[in-house]
Amino acid sequence: MGVHHVDLVVTSIERSLPFYRELLAPLGWHRVSEVEGERGETIFYLEGPACSIGLREAQSQSAEYDRYRVGLHHLAFEAHSRAVVDERAMWLRESGALLESEPQEYAYSPGYYAVFFYDPDGMKLEIVNIPALAA
Repeated sequence: MGVHHVDLVVTSIERSLPFYRELLAPLGWHRVSEVEGERGETIFYLEGPACSIGLREAQSQSAEYDRYRVGLHHLAFEAHSRAVVDERAMWLRESGALLESEPQEYAYSPGYYAVFFYDPDGMKLEIVNIPALAA
């Protein structure tokens, strides 16, 4: 058993849906479905290999996103190889996304190779390759 889905609240579906679709397609996230949320809002689910990411537009005004408040700190997407991490980092740069760090190896576990960056609302995201998981 694992995580079935995670829903993210974004300021603009028009801005965020294309960003996430283009970011995640090379990682195997190809299908998008729509469902009605509890307040009548449309939730767009990007379906990946083992999990879905829901995007819904904010319905209340609040302060700017802060990953150190209660809530999501960051979300990591698994890549099949370091080359995919590098390719996605290049796409992020070309798309004008803000990178927190260039792709590199981290000491979290053997071979942990990742790029950290921010989505259009400033939420921290990661694309990671860990050889033991990709094998």
